[in-house]
Amino acid sequence: MRVRAGNALLRYGILFALYAVTIAVYIWYTSPNQVPAVYLGTVTDPSTFFTPSQLHNSETLNAMRNWIFFMSGPWEWLIYFMLFASGLSRRWRDLLEHYRLPAYIRLPVFALMVNGVSFLLYFPLRIIGYNLSRAYGISTQPVMSWLRDKLIAFGIGYITLLAVSAAAFWIISRGGKWWLKLWLVSIPFTVFMMYVQPVIIDPLYNHFSTLSDPNLEQQILELADRADIPAHRVYEVDMSAKTNAMNAYVNGIGSSLRIVLWDTTLKRLNDQEILLIMAHEMGHYVKHHLEWSAVGAVGSSFLLLTIGGWLYRVAIRNRGAKWGIRSPSDMTALPLALLIISVVSFVTLPLSNYVSRQAEASADRYAMELIGSAEGSVSMNQKMSVTVLSDINPPLLVKWFRNTHPSDMERMIEAVRFDHQRGK
Repeated sequence: MRVRAGNALLRYGILFALYAVTIAVYIWYTSPNQVPAVYLGTVTDPSTFFTPSQLHNSETLNAMRNWIFFMSGPWEWLIYFMLFASGLSRRWRDLLEHYRLPAYIRLPVFALMVNGVSFLLYFPLRIIGYNLSRAYGISTQPVMSWLRDKLIAFGIGYITLLAVSAAAFWIISRGGKWWLKLWLVSIPFTVFMMYVQPVIIDPLYNHFSTLSDPNLEQQILELADRADIPAHRVYEVDMSAKTNAMNAYVNGIGSSLRIVLWDTTLKRLNDQEILLIMAHEMGHYVKHHLEWSAVGAVGSSFLLLTIGGWLYRVAIRNRGAKWGIRSPSDMTALPLALLIISVVSFVTLPLSNYVSRQAEASADRYAMELIGSAEGSVSMNQKMSVTVLSDINPPLLVKWFRNTHPSDMERMIEAVRFDHQRGK
């Protein structure tokens, strides 16, 4: 049994190494910030607004970022695969049963062990990412503050995992079309999480306050009124203690709706640029992207549970006995379920990212139409690109799997085109 598990892990390790080399070669031959000949020397060319040093750092940093991203999925899969294929999860279950702990104790302890080991084994990649951001002047967050955020994320992740796995295993134990029942249960859970995110979860990480610039807040609220958005205040979030990056967003549903500006955005952009950002976020609200996001999450969960449920049943039927999984509702199968969810989620990233990019492009267009001009859009995107050393025109696979927004180059091109069409 141990020999077969060892051979399986060895095969996966070899495949992982080959994949790592292949991705490295792809990233090496698709350097960041490639500019089509037609845009060389224009405002969209990074060489016109990056210094030579910044351009070099951008290329180096993004190559490393992309490699880490494409490694992170398979590394996570290897962790989950190791847990059940090595027999470790089976031994944990047997140990908990040996001490005759009741089921309502066994599952929380087992889920904590799975979540804890996964968190620790995945942690080196997080450390690498954090050190990269610090080394290139993007992250300003002290180590202890960063560790605190990761521990909060671990706690939230554990509570979520425990709640979902407890409900899932109970529903599976009842038999029938359990994947359909799970999907129906996931709908109110998805909506609930979208509601509590801005009012309960986000404040655990950052401090929110009223906007420090009352004149700018009035301009934003007037813009919201023109967009028929029922907003009465704008929130400012203290991000400068963690990052130099800039951002703004609108999230929440109903009474939990929030318009939020990062304080870094307030410090580095002028009013016109900030209003364009806020008009973009308002575009998401006006075009019901928040509601469509909820619908998309529900639809994605149906796809995930349909495909993932089938893979789960097939895997347990064909290999369950070898892995010590007694039935689909056996908690020993939790790492297997997490592996399948992670793989299916990764494979469907190109589709979900494509939909997201279309929504973001639509919000960009709405912002320019609401204000009546794209003035400030190019300078805004240039400043944001320089601050985080972004890749203004990423290679195809990176765009498919990583980019939820249009590239900086695409956004600047659309801004120039908008003003050209308006005769400006």
